[in-house]
Amino acid sequence: MKGTIFQRREPLNDTQLLMTITIGIFVVMYMLAVILLGGGFLHAQQIFDMLNDNASLVIVSCGLTIVMIGGGIDISVGAVTSLVVMSCVLYLNKGGNIFISILLAVGIGLVFGLVQGFLISYMEIQPFIVTLAGMFFARGMTTILSVNPQKVDHEAFSKLRDTKIEISWLGYKAKNGNLVPARIELGVVVAVVCVILAFLLLKYLRLGRGFYAIGGNQKSALMLGINVKLTRFMSYVICGLLSGISGYVFMMHTGAGNATNAAGMEMNAIAASIIGGTLLTGGVGNVIGTLFGVLTLTTIKKIVVSSGLNDPWWQSITTGGMLCFFILLQSIVLGRRAKKKKT
Repeated sequence: MKGTIFQRREPLNDTQLLMTITIGIFVVMYMLAVILLGGGFLHAQQIFDMLNDNASLVIVSCGLTIVMIGGGIDISVGAVTSLVVMSCVLYLNKGGNIFISILLAVGIGLVFGLVQGFLISYMEIQPFIVTLAGMFFARGMTTILSVNPQKVDHEAFSKLRDTKIEISWLGYKAKNGNLVPARIELGVVVAVVCVILAFLLLKYLRLGRGFYAIGGNQKSALMLGINVKLTRFMSYVICGLLSGISGYVFMMHTGAGNATNAAGMEMNAIAASIIGGTLLTGGVGNVIGTLFGVLTLTTIKKIVVSSGLNDPWWQSITTGGMLCFFILLQSIVLGRRAKKKKT
């Protein structure tokens, strides 16, 4: 009998499979946190707080995922984010315009993306070397701007920062019986929009499919008529753009600038991308998986802290262990799929 009900479903590709595994592991870990720790994990606000605190990491991880899908790497994203934060804080404290400060953030990110993308794609310099230089340059420029922490003193920006979206029906009752509505920061909305746009780019646009092609096999991509240099260049431009946006969202969340802002963000972004199913070798990855990679990392850290292990090295140890676990899992899953295809 023929019909849509009885049609044979196509097997998941590598990207879909790894993303599904990541989502499944996140759900299991969160349920485990609910069972063992309860408390705040039972409220929707817990998820929203995870997003509120990590909206900038989600954005920069999306940019890094795109670069990694294309077979590249960018370790300057955290330093660029810090430079954007400090530049915008100092500009606003001098009475600057909010709209101009947003353009400043985007402009700084684009400059790094354009320069690094050109050196990597057209000058054919190793991505690690170029972005390492970019990282040191951005850190140095941040320190030159100000060594001391700077708090944003701008009335219009303060109103923007304090603006939150309230969802009453997802709230919870406090101990005094009052209803506390769920609150979402504007930065989360920006992060969700970036995830959706990046997802649509990778899935439906020719440029997005080009990222997968050059990351999977550069020679095959050339035979398909893909402009490899331009495609790789665009991946770094997009990553730089998202780093600039991430910096502004970071500033909206913290309301301050510091020379150590976003320290280690590039490592967390790489970890989130890998946990989300992106391969360092390129050709496989998805920003939806990256989003759940960020949530998985955050859940791990919250479980560790809730367990009484407040020292920062426990979070680093746990993150490293989970990263090794996911890399091993990816190798096992993809290795078995490759054997099945051969047979």
